[in-house]
Amino acid sequence: MTTIQEVIDKLMEPAKMVDSTTDVLIKGSADTEVKRIVIAFTVTQQVLEKAISIGANMIISHEGPFYSHENRKELYEKDPVYMTKLQLIEDAAINIFRFHDYYHRYNPDGVMVGLIQKLEWENYIEKHQSIATTIVTPKKTVADIATYVKVKLDAPFVRVVGELSMECQRIGLLAGYRGGGEVVIPLFQNQNLDLIIAGEGPEWESPEYVRDAVQQGRKKALILIGHAVSEEPGMEYLTTILANDFPHIPVHYIKEKPLFQII
Repeated sequence: MTTIQEVIDKLMEPAKMVDSTTDVLIKGSADTEVKRIVIAFTVTQQVLEKAISIGANMIISHEGPFYSHENRKELYEKDPVYMTKLQLIEDAAINIFRFHDYYHRYNPDGVMVGLIQKLEWENYIEKHQSIATTIVTPKKTVADIATYVKVKLDAPFVRVVGELSMECQRIGLLAGYRGGGEVVIPLFQNQNLDLIIAGEGPEWESPEYVRDAVQQGRKKALILIGHAVSEEPGMEYLTTILANDFPHIPVHYIKEKPLFQII
């Protein structure tokens, strides 16, 4: 018998201890026996329903199910959407573990490993850092790289700032909400980067910096691929890790449909 707590302990083992308010058992009991695990970027209503349909009693998600980074359920406790979702979780006795901070503190970052594998850029890694990885590829244009990334990640769209015809070789790769100016701008300078590919960040910071750089004649570009798109591969990669650690427990990855529609 393997308990929820034993799975959690194994997940946290590769990372250094951190004071995390996100990586908690949001719902359920730590001493419950694990029957089947579902891994997802976040516990959407659809992911929840699919997990129940296949008999899973544990869901491991990167983002929280209740619309709050800090798992503040009290914010929406009288909201009908929240109440309906919570009722379904409780009725099905689903145990939900949020796996965010610890996974990012794997060495290298587990989310980044999954993203690089999905892009098939393992052979182009120059340097892993705690929040970014430097990639050195054969020269390609910004447009070619954007198209390649979009196809590899099965993304409905990517957003690009800069000259599409500019040739790139040195790329900074950042997953999730790490596209802010305080991270991106020093990376451009310290790593001598042509292009940064990030999940998302404030539009008035890094994108505007790149726009000004281009106007000044500097060769810089930015591709924003979306928060979920950048981190889903890392959660899919986690499926392999857990399947190796607990071969007697069925482990499934559920990918949600793209959140935004293009009109």
